[in-house]
Amino acid sequence: MTEQERRDREEFLAKEIVDCAYRVHKQLGPGLLEKVYEVCFCHELVKKGIPFKRQIDIPIVYDGLIFEEGLRLDVLVDDLIICELKAKDELNPIWKAQIISHLKLTDKHLGFLINFNVTLIKDGINRFRN
Repeated sequence: MTEQERRDREEFLAKEIVDCAYRVHKQLGPGLLEKVYEVCFCHELVKKGIPFKRQIDIPIVYDGLIFEEGLRLDVLVDDLIICELKAKDELNPIWKAQIISHLKLTDKHLGFLINFNVTLIKDGINRFRN
């Protein structure tokens, strides 16, 4: 896949991810557990035929060693986009730093931090590019 093809695919997927988040939030609203939103979000991806993996461990390379434990991604969409899902009253600034770190550690270029515990989902969607 060329650089341009990757970027085009990412942009297509980004729109679909936002649409999935919107559909889930419209149906369920705020106030549920993060796990509920994750299952329903992934169901929406399935309906669109978009491949994904849930709860992916990220190995850490440090001092020439590989540590398998430590970090976990909520959803990896089409092996291109990281989606971290939350259901919190307020977003902790550390989560933004974490998704940026996850992008660097996985060599991915695009990530979303989606908080479903908001009145309007557009206020809960944060996009990050590495």
